[in-house]
Amino acid sequence: MTPPLPLPTVELSADQARRIALRAQGFLGAPDRRAGVPGVLRQLGAVQLDTISVLARSHELIPYARLGAVGRRAVEEAYWSGGRTFEYWSHAACVLPVEEWPHFAFRRRAYRTRPQWSHDLSDAAYSTVIDQLRAEGPLTATELGGAKNGGEWWDWSESKIAVERALMYGEVVCTERRGWKRIYDLAERAIPDAILHDDLDDTECLRRLVALAGRSLGVGTRADIADYHRLKGEQFDAVVADSGLVPVAVEGWAKPAWADPEALLSEPRGRHRTTLLSPFDSLIWERARTERIFGFAHRLEAYVPKPKRLHGYFAMPLLAGGRLRGRVDPAREGTTLVARQVSLDGRKAVVPMAEALVRAASWVGCTDIRLERVDAPELREPLTAEIARTLA
Repeated sequence: MTPPLPLPTVELSADQARRIALRAQGFLGAPDRRAGVPGVLRQLGAVQLDTISVLARSHELIPYARLGAVGRRAVEEAYWSGGRTFEYWSHAACVLPVEEWPHFAFRRRAYRTRPQWSHDLSDAAYSTVIDQLRAEGPLTATELGGAKNGGEWWDWSESKIAVERALMYGEVVCTERRGWKRIYDLAERAIPDAILHDDLDDTECLRRLVALAGRSLGVGTRADIADYHRLKGEQFDAVVADSGLVPVAVEGWAKPAWADPEALLSEPRGRHRTTLLSPFDSLIWERARTERIFGFAHRLEAYVPKPKRLHGYFAMPLLAGGRLRGRVDPAREGTTLVARQVSLDGRKAVVPMAEALVRAASWVGCTDIRLERVDAPELREPLTAEIARTLA
């Protein structure tokens, strides 16, 4: 039997690939405000969570960057009420649309057969936590017996170890946070019956996740698409041919790529958003991809020793005109947004940086903006004047 001929590879310019990526991530074209924050989450497929809070926590910054000044209470309600989401290990700890629960069955099974854990755990302690949740309903780790043994970081109590293990296994689920504390419940109560059971085999889970990641990215290399939900390269290889993604060759990209077929149906056009991005935003969370698409070297420096930081603790890239044109390391002092360090891609970035700073300040309830360090001293005065004009 003659093997089928390979599909012809679609050729894309670097500019087309950049605009496809922006549209797929919700930054090109008018935002669908009717869909709101739940719509943003469905489009992205995963929103990364992190403990750092500067202007706001990262999961709040993600919809803000796409929708503008959406109410912060609306963000929290979209994530943590109505049974629309669950929290699990995707790209990292992420909030995910509840309909994606079946797709992570492969990971839950892998955790259940994991031979090594960093904490020992007795069967009795595990059963005690499950029985308590069954009897008392949703609880925090503190309510389950305390989260810590008294030490720092990973010095967890036995009940905390048990409930986190149960979360990884899929017997317990986190569908809500209060004051940043996870609220745990039994999956059998929290996840709709229609999608609760792990009926998908590993191959089908991987195929769906690769297809979804390709849709959320628009276009990407093997590493880009696999990294979106932290799959292994060989897992991507095993299912990409059946994922529906289209092989493409992108100008200037050294490696093969794949695109969401719907992304290729029309030229990506529309209005570009001007905004500050969380370092954990899925548009830029993969450093090699960010540099390849935008020519922008991006690194979160929160965990870098202060003397070695180049751009600041929580430097937020400036997206304007579909390009990354600078960054700012922000802080809040009362009602003042403090730009501790600003980097600009020349004078053309002054106006959009001022606009982005003023919008962000207004969103978090700040009425004033103070510049501390501007990397290009000659741009300090024009930026100050533009901020004052925009505030007025």
